[in-house]
Amino acid sequence: MSVVRPRGGGDAEDPTEEPVLEPDLADIVTLQRRQSAALTDGDEESFFLDTVAEYQWARDAAGLAVTTLDRLVKPVIEICQHYGLVPWRLTPRQVDRYFAGPGKRGRSTVRQKMNQIDHYFAFLEQRYAGEIARRFGAAVESPIDPFNRPKHRGDFGLRVPPSHRATREFFAGWRNSLEDARKPVIARRDYVMGKLTYISGVRAAELCGVCIGDVHWESGQWGRFLVNGKGAHGSGPRQREAYLFQEGRDLLWWYIEEVRGEFSDDPEDPRAPLFPSERLPPAVAALNVPTPGIAVTPSTFRKALKTAGQRFLTGPVTHLHPHLLRHACATHNYERGMSLWEVQKMLGHDRPTTTVSYLATAHADPEVASLAASGRAVQRLVMDKGNLR
Repeated sequence: MSVVRPRGGGDAEDPTEEPVLEPDLADIVTLQRRQSAALTDGDEESFFLDTVAEYQWARDAAGLAVTTLDRLVKPVIEICQHYGLVPWRLTPRQVDRYFAGPGKRGRSTVRQKMNQIDHYFAFLEQRYAGEIARRFGAAVESPIDPFNRPKHRGDFGLRVPPSHRATREFFAGWRNSLEDARKPVIARRDYVMGKLTYISGVRAAELCGVCIGDVHWESGQWGRFLVNGKGAHGSGPRQREAYLFQEGRDLLWWYIEEVRGEFSDDPEDPRAPLFPSERLPPAVAALNVPTPGIAVTPSTFRKALKTAGQRFLTGPVTHLHPHLLRHACATHNYERGMSLWEVQKMLGHDRPTTTVSYLATAHADPEVASLAASGRAVQRLVMDKGNLR
């Protein structure tokens, strides 16, 4: 605080008069006074951008994926740009008006954005609430309150995969159309990706991230490939093995031998993506040297699968996406006799309860299972000649 000399004479102080400092003492001025004197809107905006960067650094240190880090702060920047305010100037009413008007999207999208805004404000309150109050005179409080906090309700729709017969006919029709495609190489790549998704049950992002060196032909009976699986319980991506089975091995071998070399990158590089994009970036292509390409994006794969589903899928299910093929893989393998534990291992789930949700449409018949179990028990008694051990 400023050290001032007491005024004499008992006269009323003039509020406009500057305080007189005591002689031989330093001019001590509080940080609040100095920063308030030179405070501008640009200072608040710069401080806001600094907190955004540090928030991403903190979440990066926690092990989140790069794509997740980019999505964390987009809703915060989006609503701040709409109102031209920094986050600690937002009010719950402004958030309500935005997501009920210009920012209105699907229910799950709005819920995700508001949760991300709330998490960012938790970071601000924990690390910068005191500094923001001192520098800008604003209290940090999340505009997501108990009244507008989104609830996860009403979007638990049952994912019904196509039947085993419809899936078989879908892939047969798609395979027969490859020769007549406008871009045969791209069509074959998309077909192999779709078929491998159904065979192995991997996610779209997992399949797009596979490199040539991640395929281990000698592992297991038919070979396996490594994928960076989805994290759980706050962890980052977990690497796991995905299964090819015999059909997947034959299909992938054909793709490597006949199709993969048609792309413009270097197929001999083990770091090259197994399923590359159609084109190289202009800066890389200008080098005119063999380099690993860039992987096809999950959104591109989803578009190709959606188009193929509209053309070749028959039956009540016509909208096809990669995660629905993952459900179909789990359901059809379970119906063919694969145990719950084996389906769980194939999908890479940490808990069997997660796998059970994938089997909600499996056509299980407890009565038939009971009769089959009784038949197996009778057969064991006959073979063992009545021995009940």
